[in-house]
Amino acid sequence: MSATLLPVISGKSTPAAANAAAASFAALTAKLDYLNTADIENVRRAYRFADEAHLGQLRNSGEPYITHPIAVAQRCAEWKLDAQALMAALLHDAIEDCGVTKPELIERFGASVADLVDGLTKLEKLEFNTREENQAESFRKMLLAMARDVRVILIKLADRTHNMRTLGDAPRSKWTRIARETLDIYAPIAHRLGLNTTYRELQDLSFQHLHPWRYAILDKALLRARGRKRDVIKRVQSEVEAAFTSARVPVQVQGREKTLYSIYRKMDEKHLSFAQVTDLYGFRVILQDLTACYTAMGVLHQLYKPLPGKFKDYIAIPKINGYQSLHTTLVGPFGTNIEFQMRTEAMHVVAESGVAAHWLYKANDPQSDASQRLGAQWLQSLLDIQQETGDAAEFWDHVKIDLFPEAVYVFTPKSQIMAMPRGATIVDFAYAIHSDVGHRAVAAKVNGEQVPLRSEIHNGDVVEVITAPVSSPNPGWLGFVRTGKARSKIRHHLKTMALEESQELGEKMLAQALRAEGIDRERLSLDDEAHHANWEKILRFTGNRSRADLLTDIGLGKRIASMVAKRIVTLLAETGEKPDVLLMSRERYGTHESVSQGALLLDGSEGASVQFAPCCRPIPGDGIVGYLGRGEGLFVHTDDCAVAKRLHYRDSERFIAVDWSDEPVRAFETYLLITVSNGKGVLARVAAALANAEADITHVDMGQEPAQDATDLRFGVAVRDRIHLAAVLRRVKRTPSVLRVQRAKSSN
Repeated sequence: MSATLLPVISGKSTPAAANAAAASFAALTAKLDYLNTADIENVRRAYRFADEAHLGQLRNSGEPYITHPIAVAQRCAEWKLDAQALMAALLHDAIEDCGVTKPELIERFGASVADLVDGLTKLEKLEFNTREENQAESFRKMLLAMARDVRVILIKLADRTHNMRTLGDAPRSKWTRIARETLDIYAPIAHRLGLNTTYRELQDLSFQHLHPWRYAILDKALLRARGRKRDVIKRVQSEVEAAFTSARVPVQVQGREKTLYSIYRKMDEKHLSFAQVTDLYGFRVILQDLTACYTAMGVLHQLYKPLPGKFKDYIAIPKINGYQSLHTTLVGPFGTNIEFQMRTEAMHVVAESGVAAHWLYKANDPQSDASQRLGAQWLQSLLDIQQETGDAAEFWDHVKIDLFPEAVYVFTPKSQIMAMPRGATIVDFAYAIHSDVGHRAVAAKVNGEQVPLRSEIHNGDVVEVITAPVSSPNPGWLGFVRTGKARSKIRHHLKTMALEESQELGEKMLAQALRAEGIDRERLSLDDEAHHANWEKILRFTGNRSRADLLTDIGLGKRIASMVAKRIVTLLAETGEKPDVLLMSRERYGTHESVSQGALLLDGSEGASVQFAPCCRPIPGDGIVGYLGRGEGLFVHTDDCAVAKRLHYRDSERFIAVDWSDEPVRAFETYLLITVSNGKGVLARVAAALANAEADITHVDMGQEPAQDATDLRFGVAVRDRIHLAAVLRRVKRTPSVLRVQRAKSSN
């Protein structure tokens, strides 16, 4: 709405006149003094366009709608964002609410502004009451747009801040949803990017609308406490300023108060009353340079006694979001605990504005790129996680882990400092260095001592990761990794490996099924045009997109190889090709009537696509059968396994012929049940006998019952085959104190 249409009556300010002032470009002009004349004119053009587009639209408060884009642009101007960002802030609702198209914005204001507005428009769909997958997809788009251009999220945070400031004008029914979304998503993002002023304001505004009664009670309590402590705070400020004057250290001393939300959270988490929260007040000391910060700490520690364990040096080791300050808590007059933060002016701007400090300092120090890197590592990690994750819900699950970490700081062997979330393990550290280091990790040293990969890292640790070229991620790592990057990299690698292995298995199974039908695989060359057409028909029949997809489905058990083979035979018959009768008879009627001579051969190198059933633990030399689990790959059972017999009775068409290769490439796990007469050193003697028989011990179980005269020990051991197992059994049986030894098919 144009400001000239709103009246001023009798020289007094009316609501209409106030609206006119808020809706005019003059409300923004005062904050644009850092822009040149041409940029200001471009921002003015965007204002005029937005004013015309929103003409007649009102906010819930009754104000002209244009007051909202102006307020968003004002916040962005406080961060000294460039003209393009300010134009996008003014236009951010134009596509969504006014029917303006992106091509129209490109024509009027250029592609960069249009891209920013388009990125923001996609974010307007965020709703907590949508279905979970839609919500996850919305946040995925937001975070990726942010990763590509951080101005998108800065404008969005300015937009959300103004919406929260005016949430009281919205229907009460919307308060909880919008405030919860702000507290759970936008406030943590602001914190992660170092926008501490915005972070604190969003938290307090969310708290005010989520718990209005609690907010009001705490607000009154803080007001009373402020009155009681006024004299103490004035005295502290006076004494501190006098101490710095005496020491000839120029400073600015600013009082600061704990936010209501941080007070509430401390009371809630530590079960404290308001009276028990002692650190309500603090002081910020702004100094000229780095040396002065450490000098100031000495001055303060001479003035008041420090509290042990309450000193933090975030200058030498900055927080993950770039924050730098010295923190110390001192015991002031009357036993009052007061926190002091010491920082330079540059550190102060970064502490309050985070990534936005890039624009604040760009004009003054164009050579400095330190502020440009703020948050860049995390933003890049979002793109990395996106590349590894196809599913939006999984992506959001990974990102939530990284949104609000409490950092620990560790060192590489070359003394490089790395910040990791609290609770991170060696594997998280390895993936933080490089995905290849994570994939190939086999061992680690912390402070020179060998530790397991699952070990948690702590502040000050020197961590060395040992790699091996043949190593690959272990699925068990997912049970203890802490960071989203490590989790997504491991899952992606395991999925890729499983699909590749399933495809290879599917190819072997289809070849076996085709031979049983008298078709040699070589006759189905993809280079042959006729056979290429046949493959297209087969894929239409199975519903797969490609031959690789079909083979993967066969390997996973989603398709039955024999059914696909029969379909191929039918299609070949239509083109006049007949099965090879000799091949068919040789494959179907071998020496074992029930098991084809063309059985799938297993040597232990098949990977995750072939699993050796834990119910019977087959080893080379055992008679075996293969069961295709639905989407789970091939399970190998011994032919006398009770579980396999039940499955065969219920699902016989999912069984395929399998056999052992003549030369297995690894050892296989089986279990031994060893009954011993209890006595000193018996466990050591049994373990030594197993080691002498070259059987690796994988598991030991002594049961939960108290030791009796005769006790059962259950050992998991890795053996090459049944011949090796027999040698192991003989060796153990000759051991003193062993009464009986036998193979236990199950580990239970």
